[in-house]
Amino acid sequence: MDLLRDWYNIIARNNQLAMLLVLLVTGTAFVALTAEMLAPFYGALTIAYVMDVAMRGLQRRNMSRNASLAVIYGLFVAAILALVGLVPVLGRQLAQLVSQFPQFIAKFQDIVHHLPDRYPTLVTAEQLDDGLDELRSEMLGMGQHLAPYLRGTVIGLVTTLVYLIIVPVMIFFLLKDKERIIAWLASFLPEHHELAGSVWRDVNRQLQSFVGGKVVQMVIVGIVTYIVFALIHLNYAPLLAVIVAVAVMIPYIGAAAATVPVAGVALLQWGVSFDAALAVGSYLVIHALDGNVLVPLLFSEAVAIHPVAIIVAILFFGGIWGVWGVFFAIPLAVLVKAVMTAWPVKRPMTQHV
Repeated sequence: MDLLRDWYNIIARNNQLAMLLVLLVTGTAFVALTAEMLAPFYGALTIAYVMDVAMRGLQRRNMSRNASLAVIYGLFVAAILALVGLVPVLGRQLAQLVSQFPQFIAKFQDIVHHLPDRYPTLVTAEQLDDGLDELRSEMLGMGQHLAPYLRGTVIGLVTTLVYLIIVPVMIFFLLKDKERIIAWLASFLPEHHELAGSVWRDVNRQLQSFVGGKVVQMVIVGIVTYIVFALIHLNYAPLLAVIVAVAVMIPYIGAAAATVPVAGVALLQWGVSFDAALAVGSYLVIHALDGNVLVPLLFSEAVAIHPVAIIVAILFFGGIWGVWGVFFAIPLAVLVKAVMTAWPVKRPMTQHV
């Protein structure tokens, strides 16, 4: 109770801190309540922020804002057109991969059935049968959960087409009229918002370095992964390259999760062999180079948060908001850190002898 009373007294005496907490609470509540309704807007806002980081980089090289807008937005439109052409290819590969699940399960069962003969002290036939039965039930459950999504595919395609029209238009105006929009929003804030502005500047400074580096990291890792997988003739190389590139967005956990489809496709294609080991080993080498060479180069001045805190943020926000919570875990962790840094701390009194 004393702790809560102290916090209340601190907030009551500090108008800046009270305003910061009001903005955080109302902003979080508004986003949570309107997430589904305003999903295209939030998506456009996120992409516009990423593009604004790139525009700032061009402006630092003496390019005007209008010229940087034309360049970055042109690249964005080109990326959308390329994505529209790539989606059918990835969709076909994903459908083929799903259709081969029974073959993968049969090959997996063949490998597993020999385990009791090779390692009788580690696993018994009874334990193996129980594990396979549980795996079959899990796969059946996954199929039942996927059925509603498959039935809604047509609706999803129509929604995607609408988003492909609405979102780029919103992104353009968010970038073009950024200063006017920020000034309009600031006009609604009361006088005591300097602390909130300081927190936002701290968050924005860290996120700009992080977002710019993350986009470059995803592109490099995706291209290198595709080239390596294509050279060793691994099936579904474009699909796996996209999965690995997207997994880069989730630190630590994403790399481990991407190992599963890579290893699964390699085993399905070659079984337990040198080629399969080469495919998995190639991915592990790419991941090692990414973590030990690329990340230090791109993020030397970016988000300074301990790895344990990042993993906790991924688990916490992922548990609250699912996939979106996982993707936005680091920006939310940066916000929490900035608030904690700005929070007034009562320093213990030192005794003088």
